[in-house]
Amino acid sequence: MTALPLDPARIRAHFPAFDEPSLRGQAFFENAGGSYTARPVLDKLDHFYRATKVQPYGVYPASIAAGEAMDLSFERIAAALNVSADWIHFGPSSSANTYVLGNAFAGWLKQGDAVIVTNQDHEANTGAWRRLAHRGIEVREWRVDSQTGRLSLDALDALLDPKVRLIAAPHCSNIIGEINPIADIAARARAIGAVTAIDGVSYAPHGLPDLAALGADIYFFSAYKVYGPHQGIMAVRPSLAMELPNQGHYFNDTKPRYRLTPAGPDHAQIAASSGIVDYLETVAALADPTIIGPDPYRRAHAAMRAQETALAAPLLTYLRHKNSVRIIGPDDAGLRAPTISLALDEPGAVVAARLARHGVMASGGNFYAVRLLEALGIAPEHGVLRLSFVHYTTPEEIRQLMTALDAELR
Repeated sequence: MTALPLDPARIRAHFPAFDEPSLRGQAFFENAGGSYTARPVLDKLDHFYRATKVQPYGVYPASIAAGEAMDLSFERIAAALNVSADWIHFGPSSSANTYVLGNAFAGWLKQGDAVIVTNQDHEANTGAWRRLAHRGIEVREWRVDSQTGRLSLDALDALLDPKVRLIAAPHCSNIIGEINPIADIAARARAIGAVTAIDGVSYAPHGLPDLAALGADIYFFSAYKVYGPHQGIMAVRPSLAMELPNQGHYFNDTKPRYRLTPAGPDHAQIAASSGIVDYLETVAALADPTIIGPDPYRRAHAAMRAQETALAAPLLTYLRHKNSVRIIGPDDAGLRAPTISLALDEPGAVVAARLARHGVMASGGNFYAVRLLEALGIAPEHGVLRLSFVHYTTPEEIRQLMTALDAELR
């Protein structure tokens, strides 16, 4: 394994889970389902519930402090994404956020307009848009290669024409793991006057992206998979957000934060979300001097990606030589996120249960990507074994995983 740009011990010191006695010896390989929570997030959540658990934005001190803590999260998350705070919207989950968006677009699009969806996505970023067909909207499917699971830009180009108003695609799939060329997709959308809705749920844990560089109009992810609380976060281009029909109370029509959130999400969790950004700044500060970036967030992103690539490379080499497994997606660690799915003779969940006997926490199933598994010729009820990790995983845990796989796979 190549040298790591982040010292695992120093990184893990910022996660109380690694001091939890009941988790000792347990190697966590289900991070794509939800990461451990960073200490700054937990501290802010605890403080909010203790000191400011009141209605925010009022006139008395505790209420004013609650509102200020929430405002800080809008500002800090925006800074990490390189956008202004009016891009940011909190909701209960990414799935809930996209269904609200789908309903809003139903009132924005016109009969005869077309939207493009993929069959690589988690259902959250395809089902909401496919339902628009009931409103007279043409839904075009950008299909993966049935062997590799890859989304080809040539295949996208074949679907484009002036009728297309929206392209919905994942930054990377929660099964395939390959990082898709979002800047190229967004540029194609702009060229025909369309907008992009990018599912960043499976990418954001590996470094929050620079949205100004990507050029996406909508980018959403789950805070609980990015070391934070159980919230969904959307970044929506403000001009587009104000064009979309109001999804909240009619008297809040002129309030940007209220228009795409029909119900108020948890105030404490919004306030705690600024702790995600505090943690990213810590990662940047702890990174090896060879890791560069124009700001702490790009530096943290670079460090996390470099760490994960170094950790994934030996695992992928090991898996390539194991005849009983089929790696879904690329076997080059530099092309993918460390969410590695394996097609096996046995159902993924069955093997995951056996790995648990070795202190390996993994999971099997379809992971709400039913359409993708069907396209790959894998029965959704059979599913895949998914091994997902992030930058706080250690080389020792990678070895623990490989030892467990040797014991349980023939």
